[in-house]
Amino acid sequence: MFYILILKVIIFDFLKNINTSGGEMSFLDHLEDLRWHVVRSVIAMVVFTTLGFLGMNFIFREILLAPMRDDFWTYRTLCQMGESFCISGINFQMQNRTMTGQFMMHIKSAMVVGLCLSFPYIVWELWRFIKPGLYNKEQKATRGAVFFVSMLFFMGIFFGYYVIVPLSFNFLINYKIDESIPNVIDLTNYISLLCAMVLGSGVMFQLPVLIFVLSKIGIVSPMLMRKYRRHAVVVIFILAAIITPSPDFFTQTVVAVPLLILYELSIFISASVHKAKQAVHDEFMESN
Repeated sequence: MFYILILKVIIFDFLKNINTSGGEMSFLDHLEDLRWHVVRSVIAMVVFTTLGFLGMNFIFREILLAPMRDDFWTYRTLCQMGESFCISGINFQMQNRTMTGQFMMHIKSAMVVGLCLSFPYIVWELWRFIKPGLYNKEQKATRGAVFFVSMLFFMGIFFGYYVIVPLSFNFLINYKIDESIPNVIDLTNYISLLCAMVLGSGVMFQLPVLIFVLSKIGIVSPMLMRKYRRHAVVVIFILAAIITPSPDFFTQTVVAVPLLILYELSIFISASVHKAKQAVHDEFMESN
């Protein structure tokens, strides 16, 4: 519903005046209001990006390059599970091949950090923009939307960083066509791939929100999701195989299980939406 309401305000409520405490707002007034929400969001991102830029020595050493060390949390946890799961010997060299490479990666990494840290505030500003155009029931229905959207995003971020990145990178870095060919990793490629995996995981964890939206507009139903559950399992394992190039089944299962849990949670959410819509329909039919 959160995303539906965003579209509702932007597309439909802009075509009419919305009652506010100060009277009615015109289309241009809405655009001016939106502009200030965007400006504040950009300012928040710039502030966090600046903090990320200033603290980049720590961020690179303790966060961005940490998955390439044997003492990374994921590798230590796997070793505690059993000696056969231990990962060691991540042998690689990293290089920078352009004059501006390190400086540009410094800026881009700081921007990614700024985006992640400012994400809850940006969602909150978006919520503040659409809230005046909602009915009381809609406001109650979306209470806590900022928290849940942000929570799912950060859950995805942590899952991508602590599971997808180390398992995928360990396989890719140690994979060799021939022992005579060393793996010399380009800094730009490493950082870009890491950020893509982590942010992609954050977006992927928005599945329950997406299903909520699709259920609300009638495209998805719990019956449909249950009917195609087996197909979804196959798709999820294929997706896990793509995300984690490692051919070992354990790694792919570790990635697939959270996605399966999200799918089952999405069925529950879709069922709740369907039940609420059915109750409204029954009430309407009884009143007539």
